[in-house]
Amino acid sequence: MPVITCVEDLRLIAKKRVPKAFYDYADSGSYTESTYRANSDDLAAIRLRQRVAINVDQRNTRTTMVGQDVTMPVAIAPTGLTGMQWANGEMLGAIAAEKFGIPFTLSTMSICSIEDVASVTTKPFWFQLYVMRDRGFVKEMIQRAKACKCSALVLTLDLQILGQRHKDLKNGMSVPPRLTLANIIDLATKPGWALRALGGRKTFGNLVGHVKGGDGILTLSQWTASQFDPTLNWDDVAWIKKEWGGKLILKGILDVEDAKLAVAAGADAIVVSNHGGRQLDGAMSSIEALPMIVDAVGHQTEVWFDGGIRTGQDILKATALGAKGSMIGRAFLYGLGAMGEKGVTTMLEILQKELDVSMALTGTKDIRDVNLSNIIRK
Repeated sequence: MPVITCVEDLRLIAKKRVPKAFYDYADSGSYTESTYRANSDDLAAIRLRQRVAINVDQRNTRTTMVGQDVTMPVAIAPTGLTGMQWANGEMLGAIAAEKFGIPFTLSTMSICSIEDVASVTTKPFWFQLYVMRDRGFVKEMIQRAKACKCSALVLTLDLQILGQRHKDLKNGMSVPPRLTLANIIDLATKPGWALRALGGRKTFGNLVGHVKGGDGILTLSQWTASQFDPTLNWDDVAWIKKEWGGKLILKGILDVEDAKLAVAAGADAIVVSNHGGRQLDGAMSSIEALPMIVDAVGHQTEVWFDGGIRTGQDILKATALGAKGSMIGRAFLYGLGAMGEKGVTTMLEILQKELDVSMALTGTKDIRDVNLSNIIRK
């Protein structure tokens, strides 16, 4: 086992251990991937302000997100097909997040079902909802989330239409992997993944039993592709809020006008996000949009950040720009794909240590005191 010093080390291990189609699914953006790259590049362009001769003993990274105590201002973002990075990956990720003390968000398009994750956790997790044309399915998922005692609903708003991801088309990405010659050769080089997959779940767990015509992966994939709803609007958000009745987090906000509408809709938190650069290629980076949205609505609701976080320094920068929390997706998948539950824990430990050290070197003892004075923007 190589010495793991950073999230990039985990990414490289995951790339070797996860089948190419699934690794590329996680590590890609839409079209030219310009927004995907901008998420990381724009974060890197922000400089931290070094301070010295300040007492920074006994630092604190703990805070709250929608009233929930968290070890650091981070939640695991919802990621689709997580169980294809490592067998039963959603269950392992939820276990690691609970032990570490941060929220885990389960995607509608997960391999493990919401009940699967509830069976291995002892504290409430969050559930992410996609709005489908089949409103009966939407209502059913909300009721299942309630039954599993989920403490918040994350409603993703920026996936009414799928942005094209070239790598998925070229890889023939499917679940399970399509048995082309290239994929067979690739799987042969990843025996550990293949062996784990034999004992893991292999379909969309939340969809099983709902779709008429069978629970096979092909049937469920075809149903899903036809179900993303381009008619989604703020009236639907109001209906979902009423059906849910609990903490509602709106994800996919990148515009001030939409942020104001989200607040008017009663969002307990909004997530500044461009879906990891996987939807509108050419949109601004999440970190570029964050300050203007914080200025517009940060006094009315919690504003969180999502997009490009690979280090604890990135978390510090987002916090300095006003984010009350950050969501991490790809860094989570890198850790999971590299070493399963242990990899997720390692990833979280790395981010917290980097955050803690960077706070100290900027003269800050408490994450709740981080602000614009901690950074230098060009």
